[in-house]
Amino acid sequence: MSFLDKDYREIITKAVIGKGKKFTQATHSISPSHRPTSILGCWVINHLYNAKKKSEDTVEVNGSYEINIWYSYNDNTKTEVVTERVTYTDYIPLGIRDDNCINDDYDVICKVLQQPNCLECRISNQGSKILVDIEREFLVQVLGDTKVYVRVKQKIDKFDDEDESWDYAVTEDELSDLSPDFLESSSNRGKD
Repeated sequence: MSFLDKDYREIITKAVIGKGKKFTQATHSISPSHRPTSILGCWVINHLYNAKKKSEDTVEVNGSYEINIWYSYNDNTKTEVVTERVTYTDYIPLGIRDDNCINDDYDVICKVLQQPNCLECRISNQGSKILVDIEREFLVQVLGDTKVYVRVKQKIDKFDDEDESWDYAVTEDELSDLSPDFLESSSNRGKD
């Protein structure tokens, strides 16, 4: 079948030409100003990221977030919060790819499925550092220009609006909603 046939049209449109997803776990080592005795709390805030197409089958996500750790020191007599911004780079493979892209002008949509989250926060074996296990997950979509072939009907017999099978009959419910006073006042207006 030839796509130059009069019954077909080529439509150039922007479509998803690649898709991928990746779950990552990472461990960060934080150095507090005092030797920690115990961990009182840990949270991750201020997540920033951007994504770009790195190669034919990979999207690169660069980002950063702050890790805040509340800990006690000096034999649990004092507390302090240590904050550290960490950076990361995730390479997300495109599991679904369409090689029929027209040009190299791509847009990348990146969605966070799992915000960076603390799984575990513990004092290292040496006792001077704090180890934080973090998880995160991304979904990426690559948009590009592609062609779609559509079959068209050359002759149009009738539009849907001209379909004669419409029922214009008044139903019993519609009749019961009519006010008899309205009909009477309308007929009196013509007599004056």
